[in-house]
Amino acid sequence: MQKGSDTFLFYLGHPAHYHNVSMVIKQLSQKGFRVVLVARGKDVLFDLLKGLPYEIVYLKPRSGNNKLSLIKTVLKREIILFRLALKYKPKMLIGTDIVITHIGKLLNIPSVILNEDDAKEVPFLANYGFKYAAAVFSPNSCDIAPYEKVSYQGYHELAYLHPNYFKPDKSKISELLQGSERYFLIRFAELTAHHDEGKKGIDLEVANELIRQLSPFGRVYITSERKLEEELEAYRIFIEPKNMHHALSFAQIYIGDSQTMAAEAAVLGTPSIRFNDFVGKLGYLEELEHKYQLTFGVPTSKPEILYSKITELLENNILEQDFEQRKERMLKDCVDVTQLWTNYFIENRKK
Repeated sequence: MQKGSDTFLFYLGHPAHYHNVSMVIKQLSQKGFRVVLVARGKDVLFDLLKGLPYEIVYLKPRSGNNKLSLIKTVLKREIILFRLALKYKPKMLIGTDIVITHIGKLLNIPSVILNEDDAKEVPFLANYGFKYAAAVFSPNSCDIAPYEKVSYQGYHELAYLHPNYFKPDKSKISELLQGSERYFLIRFAELTAHHDEGKKGIDLEVANELIRQLSPFGRVYITSERKLEEELEAYRIFIEPKNMHHALSFAQIYIGDSQTMAAEAAVLGTPSIRFNDFVGKLGYLEELEHKYQLTFGVPTSKPEILYSKITELLENNILEQDFEQRKERMLKDCVDVTQLWTNYFIENRKK
């Protein structure tokens, strides 16, 4: 970093937020810009940031899940980010949080929200963030009306999992590989974000049926953000957060109640099934499903469709080849998201 170089401040509230901008941050740093990361405690985010060569400010995790605690947390973050903006004098604020838009507006610093969810599914972010942002980046498939967006053909997940930036490596996940035996990944998300309220995912009954159905065809591994029932613990495996995408790449099938990991698996060409109550509500996943057939959504009210889809995939003797072709078709249609974002940030920073 050159002395006196322009500063970009990234606010990270979730592991996915870091993944989204990891390659952009790297490119900005290589071009001589100063990068400051502000991260709040959420899941494995702090683990992902260990050892990175950037200035990092760590914030405490949010306490409580009710609306009052959310308001208190936001107000605290506003004060903290205001002070940090005065200290670092960034040329741009980047992230997926309403706080950067408020501070940016107050201090006349451009703020950019990177958003992949339709506005109706993240009303808090949309109503209290989008309107104050200098720009909202969202894929073509994402509907954020009535707010304007900088639109592009692509997905957040391609900003770090495009073949230009990510190469699957079996040596990173040797503990998962048992000779030539196939393995399946089941993921339980925590579902505690404010937009997850009232949403369901994989319960014990469904998990047991998945294990029964998959076990004859390979090893079953469970990764979970939430506490597991005792009978499922035998299937739990700990994967280093930085190696999770390698694990996704080589899995035969991914099944989970996390939409982000379903999309990650999809752009990697791994068949993915998401079993939650967001099915049909998020444009980017609908496109990955219905245009490219790379992922499949099943609402929690219809577990029989989940089991049927798994059977269909297991009976496909050329599953890997099929999904590799689907992935390549998707990649040909998409822009280089990393380069798009990087160029925009540099060209539109505060002069």
